[in-house]
Amino acid sequence: MAFINYVTQIQFDFGAIQLLRAECERVGITKPLIVTDPGVKAAGILQKAVDALGGLPHAVFDQTPSNPTEAAVRAAAGIYKTQVCDGLIAVGGGSAIDCAKGVAIAATHEGPLSHYATIEGGSPRITEQVAPLIAVPTTSGTGSEVARGAILIVDDHRKLGFHSWHLVPKTAICDPELTFGLPPMLTAATGMDAIAHCMETFMAAAFNPPADGIALDGLARGWAHIERATRDGQDAEARRQLMSASMQGAMAFQKGLGCVHSLSHSLGGVNPRLHHGTLNAMFLAAVVRFNADAESVQRENRLNRIAHAMNLSSGSDIPNAIREMNARLGLPTGLAAMGVGSAQFEAIISGALKDHCHATNPRLATVQDYEQMLSTSL
Repeated sequence: MAFINYVTQIQFDFGAIQLLRAECERVGITKPLIVTDPGVKAAGILQKAVDALGGLPHAVFDQTPSNPTEAAVRAAAGIYKTQVCDGLIAVGGGSAIDCAKGVAIAATHEGPLSHYATIEGGSPRITEQVAPLIAVPTTSGTGSEVARGAILIVDDHRKLGFHSWHLVPKTAICDPELTFGLPPMLTAATGMDAIAHCMETFMAAAFNPPADGIALDGLARGWAHIERATRDGQDAEARRQLMSASMQGAMAFQKGLGCVHSLSHSLGGVNPRLHHGTLNAMFLAAVVRFNADAESVQRENRLNRIAHAMNLSSGSDIPNAIREMNARLGLPTGLAAMGVGSAQFEAIISGALKDHCHATNPRLATVQDYEQMLSTSL
């Protein structure tokens, strides 16, 4: 049976950050913990959020790492409890938002974080007692502001997914102006993350026509505007369209993702210094080629429909178009340029086979299939 759920309240416009206090009042948050990172603080965006609170009492955790960890979640949850907070505001990219989702669990549930991981059967253990969360994205990539999941590195170094409809932020405040200062390479990497979400969820086999439509429209917006946004960070229209693509990809990926993300999640656990969006960009062409033989992809003409959204002639043009786009954006030429070698393949494949995205790829990958995808992506 198909399960379709849309999704949360979204405030989307230039200047939407000014609605932050009103949204706290609507949700019932009287003393939030703001979860952010050093870069967002240095860019002055944290101060914009504080100013928008208009004097509302709050606490701050500003040490979210680029790949959020259970240790960071513990530290933030400690502040949440000692400062007697009653809700969370995540200000940042997917790392800050996912860290805040981890805090929403840890501050209100007992036991180690891994107890609530999806692959550990933990989703039903996440209850409505989670702390309420408002998400303010400052990148256009993960779309975590409208998603039910979070990706966190737990204490045993596994990079695990946490999924529950209780984790969906009560409000997403999407203000494209907050992305104006994003550096070109981060714009490119997070933008390709959003594009990967739209493409991969559209290829997933589950029946969810609304998700398909949202994903294709988001792909068209993201593909058409990512170069403009990367080239000129002040291009307001490009920033608006890329933020919409990010939001739409995450609205759609309740349908499922696939091998791009199972590989990226695993490799991100092997080497947490690697950027998730950049990894998705590296794997996307190889996974599209692998998925071309999937029965559901062929039956529903999915690659040609993706190609149409990308203004390409046919589905066979997609892998090369992705590689050419990565090159024009200045992203790495492949995994080898990021320091990844074949000696790491065994560990990467082991993690990918266990990842929650592995089973929702339209064609189930074997060890040999993953080896081929990794080799092609080097």
